[in-house]
Amino acid sequence: MSAFFSWYILITLLGWITFPLAYKLFPALSDRGYTLSRAFGMLTWGYVFWIFASLGLAQNDMGGLLLGLIVLGGLSIWAFVNQKSEIQNWLGENRRLILTTELLFIIAFAFMAFVRSANPEIVGTEKPMELMMINGIMNSPTFPPRDLWLSGYSISYYHFGYVMTSMLAMFTGVPATMAFNLMIALIFGLSAIGAYGILYNLLSLRQTRRPELVEGSSIEGSNVEGESSVKPLSSFFFPLLAPLYLLIVSNVEGFLEVLHARGLFWKDGSNFWTWLDLPELREAPAQTLSWMPTRYYWWWRASRVVQDYELNGTWRETIDEFPAFSFILGDLHPHVLAMPFVLLAVAMALNIFLGGWRGNINLYFGELKISKTGFIVSALMLGGLAFLNTWDILIAGALIVFSYALAQVKESGWGWERVEDVLLLGVPVMIVAYIMYLPFFIGFDSQAGGLVPNFMFITRGAHVWVMWGTLFVSLFAYLISLTRNHSANWRAGIFSALGLVLILLAVMFALGFLGLKLKPDLINSILASQTLDVNGFIAASMTRRLAYIGGLLTMLALLIPSLSFLYHSKDELEEESSFIIHHSREAFVLLLISLGSLLIIGPDFVYLSDNFGYRINTVFKFYYQAWIVLSLASAYGTVVLLRQLRGVANVIFSVIVVLLMIVGLAYPMFGFITKTNGFNPPFEYTLDDFDRVQRENPDEAAAMTWLRSAPDGVIVEATRPYDAYSSYARVSIYTGLPTVIGWGNHEGQWRDGSLQGSRVQDVEALYTSPDWVTAQAIIQRYNIRYIYIGNLERSTYRVSEEKFNLFLKPVFQQGIVTIYEVP
Repeated sequence: MSAFFSWYILITLLGWITFPLAYKLFPALSDRGYTLSRAFGMLTWGYVFWIFASLGLAQNDMGGLLLGLIVLGGLSIWAFVNQKSEIQNWLGENRRLILTTELLFIIAFAFMAFVRSANPEIVGTEKPMELMMINGIMNSPTFPPRDLWLSGYSISYYHFGYVMTSMLAMFTGVPATMAFNLMIALIFGLSAIGAYGILYNLLSLRQTRRPELVEGSSIEGSNVEGESSVKPLSSFFFPLLAPLYLLIVSNVEGFLEVLHARGLFWKDGSNFWTWLDLPELREAPAQTLSWMPTRYYWWWRASRVVQDYELNGTWRETIDEFPAFSFILGDLHPHVLAMPFVLLAVAMALNIFLGGWRGNINLYFGELKISKTGFIVSALMLGGLAFLNTWDILIAGALIVFSYALAQVKESGWGWERVEDVLLLGVPVMIVAYIMYLPFFIGFDSQAGGLVPNFMFITRGAHVWVMWGTLFVSLFAYLISLTRNHSANWRAGIFSALGLVLILLAVMFALGFLGLKLKPDLINSILASQTLDVNGFIAASMTRRLAYIGGLLTMLALLIPSLSFLYHSKDELEEESSFIIHHSREAFVLLLISLGSLLIIGPDFVYLSDNFGYRINTVFKFYYQAWIVLSLASAYGTVVLLRQLRGVANVIFSVIVVLLMIVGLAYPMFGFITKTNGFNPPFEYTLDDFDRVQRENPDEAAAMTWLRSAPDGVIVEATRPYDAYSSYARVSIYTGLPTVIGWGNHEGQWRDGSLQGSRVQDVEALYTSPDWVTAQAIIQRYNIRYIYIGNLERSTYRVSEEKFNLFLKPVFQQGIVTIYEVP
């Protein structure tokens, strides 16, 4: 409990320290960055601490953390002094927003901490890897932090989120095994208020004296809201739909699990479930019917809705994770850690779109209409996301540059100049972001390759709706409502949407043709596995694409109107100022819908090459990004329709929303109950996973505790090739000491696999060889200090321990565990 409150107090104080700076940097937002100040403070503090430690200007210790906090505090004091009266007035006038934000944060943070305390185990999936990152950074004397699973090397992975976790843990004196669970809860809380703030800002745009005054406000200017404002569309209740849609509402699969468990729509032979073709659900329901899913790990299927088959019928698993699944699973992977900062990037894009960073930067090849401060903050944000979760650079970069281009549309209208705007901002800001985070990029050695054509794997329309139906219904209703009082350039929208699809199709064929010419052996092996020649392969692929056309048609039905409403003539919008302000709000939402739709469409044509060899990871990361932006747009559309519809239309839509909530909340309700055993932990509520280790294996827990306080050095422990998602490398995970080799397949994903060399074989030889000379050579090769022998080592190898007894001193012995130290 004390650890929870120490984190709450620290992150709340950080938000208040940062708010004056956020107030100055987000002049176009109604909340002036208040709901985002915690996330922005973490990003800024984290960057200053990390860059100072990376450049040798600070140490990875409390002194370095305090130095980073002093720099952040100094910037915020400067901002406060320059705008003291304005900030004081804003605080007095926005007490309800402040109170709502604070209540939402403490409730969300406490709720997820309670969930994790009922299920704190850091086991299974990639959670041990995530704990390894945190413990490794906390125990790294210098930066770049060392890779605990490949002694002698630093981390080659996007690990900024783990740096932030380690910072909070070190500052509050919390062990990594507890910080892991607290960080999950913190991410949930930060994402809740981040989503709330974005929707609040979208709904709070007011009619003002003249639109150009709103858009013309600079970073040095005052609040962009005009004095003669009308009642805003927002209240303090409706923006709560944004965190609900983002973090809690889920795909349809959980509701389908309920129907299946009840035996509905099932009959022997062909039926709805066999047509839907979701593993487990296409099998007959259990004999004992219930309204709650009882199948082991039933909640896992929701993250594996999309079903991919090769042309020969071979099944391929695809990941389509979404936030509610992540928090039920208790995952602290980079895509989860990055969520509050993706929301921060969305807010920055909205600030740019509304004109908050107006200014001029003269470049050699053109002029940027953005202030220098805004440019630097954008680079800080984009570089930070690349460091947090490199995949997120796509959606964040697109939002920022296209928001900038749309801001220019309101002044100059549509034209080819907007393409120039995108490039004029996008290229320089990415270069500056790269320079700002250069220490990370220098050591980053990803095995991700270029684009690969996707001929075989197409998402069925049924699976699109199972995955996205809870968000799509409100989005389609919202787009239909826009036809009543918004003009649209349908021709431009249709041609643009179809043109984008044709471009993707052309890129797919071009990449396929290049592959056939440059790598014929690889292409021929793929063709042979499908027992087809080139013409037959293309014909079969196109036939499947036509058979599964429902997915593409669904996405085009979303994309075409979104683009059509974005394409409009400037003269038409200038008829009345109220329409312009209203349109400003809608245009940004339409941008969110358009980008989210493209993220879903893209993997049906191309994907990024990686160690998996097919589109599993691209679908995973793109769909997750799409959920973030589409959930915000869907929440906005729901609020607008609930407030604007009248009479029967309002009743019908309200009923639809209630039904959607029933469908979308079935998964988290039953999922949290199942994962926490009905919120009845087997022993006690705790946030520290090490309590489980002590309970299950007290000898190993004692050995790990001893190693934590022992002098620093490389340890050796049992390993196996392709030993991921296992208990191997557990000593390095829990002690923060580097081991010779951990999960080798993950190291192969993060860097050149050849760097592992013969480590796996050498570790085995060290344990099994009776020859001390052989063992000594291996010890010297990897600079090993501690040789760990426990149950896992004895079950993995035939350990020849006599040589260690003869030449080394056992420095720890308890029960089944012995640790030898090399002099």
